[in-house]
Amino acid sequence: MKTETRFKPTDWAVILGASSGFGGAAAIELARHGMNIFGVHLDRQATMPAVQHIIKEIKHTGAEAIFYNINAADSIKREEALDDFQERFAKDSSNTVKVLLHSLAFGTLKPFIAAKPEEALTQAQMEMTLDVMAHSLVYWVQGLLFRKLIKKGGRIMGLTSSGGHSVIPNYGAVSSAKASLESHLRQLAMELGPLGITANAVMAGVTDTPALRKIPNHIRMRDVARAKNPAGRLTTPEDVAKAIVLLADENAYWISGNIIGVDGGEDVVSYIGPKASIE
Repeated sequence: MKTETRFKPTDWAVILGASSGFGGAAAIELARHGMNIFGVHLDRQATMPAVQHIIKEIKHTGAEAIFYNINAADSIKREEALDDFQERFAKDSSNTVKVLLHSLAFGTLKPFIAAKPEEALTQAQMEMTLDVMAHSLVYWVQGLLFRKLIKKGGRIMGLTSSGGHSVIPNYGAVSSAKASLESHLRQLAMELGPLGITANAVMAGVTDTPALRKIPNHIRMRDVARAKNPAGRLTTPEDVAKAIVLLADENAYWISGNIIGVDGGEDVVSYIGPKASIE
Protein backbone atom coordinates (compact mmCIF):
# COMPACT_ATOMS: atom_id res chain seq x y z
CA MET A 1 0.00 0.00 0.00
CA LYS A 2 1.31 3.45 -0.92
CA THR A 3 1.98 5.83 1.96
CA GLU A 4 2.81 9.55 1.81
CA THR A 5 4.04 10.39 -1.69
CA ARG A 6 7.49 11.97 -1.50
CA PHE A 7 8.51 11.48 -5.11
CA LYS A 8 7.29 12.37 -8.59
CA PRO A 9 5.64 9.79 -10.89
CA THR A 10 8.66 10.16 -13.18
CA ASP A 11 11.24 9.38 -10.47
CA TRP A 12 13.06 6.06 -10.67
CA ALA A 13 15.45 4.17 -8.42
CA VAL A 14 18.11 1.81 -9.76
CA ILE A 15 18.75 -0.78 -7.07
CA LEU A 16 21.73 -3.09 -7.48
CA GLY A 17 20.98 -6.19 -5.42
CA ALA A 18 17.21 -5.72 -5.37
CA SER A 19 16.10 -9.29 -4.71
CA SER A 20 16.66 -9.61 -0.95
CA GLY A 21 17.96 -7.96 2.21
CA PHE A 22 18.51 -4.22 2.16
CA GLY A 23 17.98 -3.87 -1.58
CA GLY A 24 14.64 -5.66 -1.55
CA ALA A 25 13.37 -3.73 1.48
CA ALA A 26 14.51 -0.41 -0.02
CA ALA A 27 12.77 -1.18 -3.32
CA ILE A 28 9.47 -1.75 -1.54
CA GLU A 29 9.79 1.25 0.79
CA LEU A 30 10.76 3.64 -2.01
CA ALA A 31 7.81 2.37 -4.06
CA ARG A 32 5.47 3.03 -1.14
CA HIS A 33 6.51 6.66 -1.35
CA GLY A 34 5.88 6.87 -5.09
CA MET A 35 9.16 5.87 -6.73
CA ASN A 36 9.40 3.47 -9.67
CA ILE A 37 12.01 0.72 -9.49
CA PHE A 38 14.63 -0.67 -11.84
CA GLY A 39 15.81 -3.75 -9.95
CA VAL A 40 19.08 -5.48 -10.81
CA HIS A 41 19.68 -8.88 -9.23
CA LEU A 42 21.27 -12.27 -9.88
CA ASP A 43 19.08 -15.19 -8.89
CA ARG A 44 18.61 -18.79 -9.86
CA GLN A 45 15.25 -20.51 -10.20
CA ALA A 46 15.19 -21.58 -6.54
CA THR A 47 15.21 -17.98 -5.26
CA MET A 48 13.02 -16.43 -7.96
CA PRO A 49 9.80 -16.71 -5.86
CA ALA A 50 11.30 -14.18 -3.43
CA VAL A 51 12.05 -11.85 -6.35
CA GLN A 52 8.49 -12.19 -7.64
CA HIS A 53 7.19 -11.35 -4.17
CA ILE A 54 9.18 -8.10 -4.14
CA ILE A 55 7.95 -7.19 -7.62
CA LYS A 56 4.37 -7.89 -6.52
CA GLU A 57 4.78 -5.68 -3.44
CA ILE A 58 6.16 -2.84 -5.58
CA LYS A 59 3.34 -3.06 -8.11
CA HIS A 60 0.79 -3.20 -5.29
CA THR A 61 1.84 0.36 -4.40
CA GLY A 62 1.04 1.53 -7.93
CA ALA A 63 4.71 2.01 -8.84
CA GLU A 64 6.37 0.40 -11.85
CA ALA A 65 8.80 -2.48 -11.35
CA ILE A 66 11.23 -3.51 -14.09
CA PHE A 67 13.74 -6.15 -12.99
CA TYR A 68 16.86 -7.49 -14.71
CA ASN A 69 18.25 -10.88 -13.70
CA ILE A 70 21.88 -10.16 -14.59
CA ASN A 71 25.34 -9.96 -13.04
CA ALA A 72 25.60 -6.26 -12.10
CA ALA A 73 29.41 -6.48 -12.29
CA ASP A 74 29.41 -7.77 -15.89
CA SER A 75 30.33 -4.81 -18.11
CA ILE A 76 28.36 -6.05 -21.12
CA LYS A 77 25.20 -6.75 -19.12
CA ARG A 78 25.56 -3.41 -17.34
CA GLU A 79 25.74 -1.51 -20.63
CA GLU A 80 22.75 -3.42 -22.00
CA ALA A 81 20.66 -2.56 -18.94
CA LEU A 82 21.69 1.11 -19.06
CA ASP A 83 20.83 1.26 -22.76
CA ASP A 84 17.42 -0.20 -21.92
CA PHE A 85 16.88 2.48 -19.26
CA GLN A 86 17.74 5.13 -21.83
CA GLU A 87 15.38 3.66 -24.41
CA ARG A 88 12.51 3.57 -21.92
CA PHE A 89 13.20 7.14 -20.81
CA ALA A 90 13.22 8.34 -24.42
CA LYS A 91 9.43 7.94 -24.41
CA ASP A 92 9.14 10.62 -21.70
CA SER A 93 11.99 13.09 -21.19
CA SER A 94 10.73 13.95 -17.68
CA ASN A 95 11.79 10.52 -16.40
CA THR A 96 14.94 10.57 -14.28
CA VAL A 97 16.95 8.28 -12.04
CA LYS A 98 16.50 9.83 -8.60
CA VAL A 99 18.34 7.11 -6.66
CA LEU A 100 21.15 4.68 -7.38
CA LEU A 101 21.47 2.23 -4.50
CA HIS A 102 24.42 -0.18 -4.42
CA SER A 103 23.50 -3.18 -2.27
CA LEU A 104 25.55 -5.97 -3.82
CA ALA A 105 26.67 -8.64 -1.37
CA PHE A 106 28.78 -11.21 -3.18
CA GLY A 107 32.36 -11.83 -2.09
CA THR A 108 34.80 -14.44 -0.86
CA LEU A 109 34.99 -15.17 2.86
CA LYS A 110 38.44 -16.67 3.40
CA PRO A 111 41.46 -15.71 5.51
CA PHE A 112 44.44 -13.92 4.00
CA ILE A 113 46.81 -16.34 5.77
CA ALA A 114 46.13 -20.06 6.14
CA ALA A 115 47.99 -23.29 6.92
CA LYS A 116 47.62 -24.42 3.31
CA PRO A 117 47.76 -22.22 0.18
CA GLU A 118 44.44 -23.57 -1.11
CA GLU A 119 42.70 -22.38 2.08
CA ALA A 120 43.87 -18.76 1.71
CA LEU A 121 42.28 -15.97 -0.29
CA THR A 122 43.52 -15.86 -3.89
CA GLN A 123 44.25 -12.85 -6.06
CA ALA A 124 41.27 -13.67 -8.28
CA GLN A 125 38.95 -13.88 -5.27
CA MET A 126 40.22 -10.58 -3.87
CA GLU A 127 39.79 -8.81 -7.21
CA MET A 128 36.31 -10.27 -7.75
CA THR A 129 35.14 -9.20 -4.28
CA LEU A 130 36.42 -5.65 -4.70
CA ASP A 131 34.99 -5.38 -8.21
CA VAL A 132 31.49 -6.56 -7.28
CA MET A 133 31.14 -4.95 -3.86
CA ALA A 134 32.92 -1.64 -4.52
CA HIS A 135 34.21 -0.76 -7.98
CA SER A 136 30.97 -1.65 -9.79
CA LEU A 137 29.31 1.37 -8.15
CA VAL A 138 31.62 3.75 -10.02
CA TYR A 139 30.88 2.13 -13.38
CA TRP A 140 27.10 2.33 -12.87
CA VAL A 141 27.36 6.00 -11.89
CA GLN A 142 29.45 6.71 -14.98
CA GLY A 143 26.94 4.91 -17.20
CA LEU A 144 24.00 6.87 -15.81
CA LEU A 145 25.80 10.21 -16.12
CA PHE A 146 27.13 9.63 -19.62
CA ARG A 147 23.55 8.90 -20.75
CA LYS A 148 22.18 11.89 -18.80
CA LEU A 149 19.80 9.60 -16.90
CA ILE A 150 20.64 11.06 -13.47
CA LYS A 151 20.53 14.82 -12.92
CA LYS A 152 20.43 17.51 -10.26
CA GLY A 153 18.70 16.15 -7.18
CA GLY A 154 20.02 12.63 -7.72
CA ARG A 155 21.12 10.47 -4.80
CA ILE A 156 23.94 7.91 -4.89
CA MET A 157 23.99 5.50 -1.94
CA GLY A 158 25.97 2.40 -1.06
CA LEU A 159 25.47 -0.11 1.75
CA THR A 160 28.47 -0.50 4.02
CA SER A 161 29.00 -2.05 7.46
CA SER A 162 31.17 -1.79 10.54
CA GLY A 163 33.40 -4.31 8.77
CA GLY A 164 34.74 -1.36 6.78
CA HIS A 165 36.66 -0.21 9.86
CA SER A 166 36.83 -3.25 12.13
CA VAL A 167 38.19 -6.78 11.93
CA ILE A 168 36.10 -9.94 11.55
CA PRO A 169 37.57 -13.42 10.92
CA ASN A 170 37.51 -14.45 7.23
CA TYR A 171 36.03 -11.04 6.31
CA GLY A 172 39.23 -9.45 4.98
CA ALA A 173 38.27 -9.16 1.31
CA VAL A 174 34.76 -7.94 2.10
CA SER A 175 36.12 -5.50 4.68
CA SER A 176 38.47 -4.13 2.03
CA ALA A 177 35.52 -3.80 -0.36
CA LYS A 178 33.44 -1.91 2.20
CA ALA A 179 36.31 0.50 2.92
CA SER A 180 36.81 0.97 -0.82
CA LEU A 181 33.10 1.58 -1.36
CA GLU A 182 33.13 4.28 1.31
CA SER A 183 36.13 5.90 -0.38
CA HIS A 184 34.43 5.80 -3.78
CA LEU A 185 31.35 7.50 -2.33
CA ARG A 186 33.45 10.28 -0.80
CA GLN A 187 35.13 10.85 -4.17
CA LEU A 188 31.76 10.85 -5.94
CA ALA A 189 30.40 13.36 -3.41
CA MET A 190 33.20 15.75 -4.40
CA GLU A 191 32.93 15.22 -8.14
CA LEU A 192 29.12 15.22 -8.28
CA GLY A 193 28.61 18.11 -5.86
CA PRO A 194 28.73 20.75 -8.63
CA LEU A 195 25.95 18.82 -10.41
CA GLY A 196 23.68 18.83 -7.36
CA ILE A 197 23.99 15.06 -6.85
CA THR A 198 24.78 13.65 -3.41
CA ALA A 199 26.69 10.49 -2.49
CA ASN A 200 26.60 8.79 0.91
CA ALA A 201 27.42 5.45 2.49
CA VAL A 202 24.71 3.90 4.66
CA MET A 203 26.26 1.81 7.44
CA ALA A 204 23.69 -0.71 8.61
CA GLY A 205 23.94 -2.49 11.93
CA VAL A 206 24.17 -6.27 12.10
CA THR A 207 21.08 -7.52 10.29
CA ASP A 208 19.80 -11.05 9.80
CA THR A 209 20.00 -11.22 6.00
CA PRO A 210 21.03 -14.01 3.60
CA ALA A 211 24.41 -12.28 3.24
CA LEU A 212 25.02 -12.33 7.00
CA ARG A 213 24.23 -16.04 7.23
CA LYS A 214 27.10 -16.80 4.87
CA ILE A 215 29.63 -15.35 7.32
CA PRO A 216 31.29 -17.98 9.55
CA ASN A 217 30.18 -17.69 13.19
CA HIS A 218 27.32 -15.38 12.20
CA ILE A 219 25.16 -16.61 15.10
CA ARG A 220 27.76 -15.30 17.56
CA MET A 221 27.86 -12.01 15.63
CA ARG A 222 24.10 -11.65 15.99
CA ASP A 223 24.24 -12.38 19.71
CA VAL A 224 26.98 -9.84 20.36
CA ALA A 225 25.26 -7.17 18.25
CA ARG A 226 21.97 -7.67 20.05
CA ALA A 227 23.72 -7.41 23.42
CA LYS A 228 25.60 -4.25 22.35
CA ASN A 229 22.68 -2.45 20.78
CA PRO A 230 21.14 0.16 23.07
CA ALA A 231 17.70 -0.86 21.80
CA GLY A 232 18.37 -4.53 22.60
CA ARG A 233 17.61 -5.80 19.11
CA LEU A 234 19.18 -6.26 15.70
CA THR A 235 18.80 -3.82 12.85
CA THR A 236 16.18 -4.85 10.26
CA PRO A 237 16.19 -4.28 6.49
CA GLU A 238 13.12 -2.10 7.01
CA ASP A 239 15.02 0.17 9.43
CA VAL A 240 17.60 0.79 6.73
CA ALA A 241 15.00 1.18 3.96
CA LYS A 242 13.26 3.96 5.87
CA ALA A 243 16.58 5.81 6.26
CA ILE A 244 17.21 5.47 2.52
CA VAL A 245 13.82 7.08 1.83
CA LEU A 246 14.79 10.00 4.09
CA LEU A 247 18.12 10.47 2.29
CA ALA A 248 16.33 10.36 -1.08
CA ASP A 249 14.00 13.20 -0.04
CA GLU A 250 14.63 16.57 -1.72
CA ASN A 251 15.29 18.14 1.70
CA ALA A 252 18.40 15.95 2.11
CA TYR A 253 20.23 17.88 -0.62
CA TRP A 254 23.01 19.07 1.76
CA ILE A 255 23.87 15.64 3.16
CA SER A 256 26.74 14.29 1.11
CA GLY A 257 30.10 12.55 1.52
CA ASN A 258 29.11 10.89 4.80
CA ILE A 259 28.99 7.46 6.36
CA ILE A 260 25.57 7.45 7.97
CA GLY A 261 24.98 4.86 10.67
CA VAL A 262 21.59 3.17 10.73
CA ASP A 263 22.09 0.84 13.66
CA GLY A 264 20.38 2.27 16.73
CA GLY A 265 23.79 3.24 18.15
CA GLU A 266 25.25 -0.28 17.99
CA ASP A 267 28.59 0.60 16.44
CA VAL A 268 29.55 3.18 19.08
CA VAL A 269 29.10 0.73 21.97
CA SER A 270 32.33 -1.07 22.89
CA TYR A 271 31.39 -2.41 26.34
CA ILE A 272 28.47 -4.72 27.00
CA GLY A 273 27.14 -3.74 30.40
CA PRO A 274 23.75 -3.72 32.09
CA LYS A 275 21.03 -1.83 30.25
CA ALA A 276 19.63 1.26 31.91
CA SER A 277 15.96 1.24 32.74
CA ILE A 278 13.47 4.00 33.47
CA GLU A 279 10.61 3.08 35.73
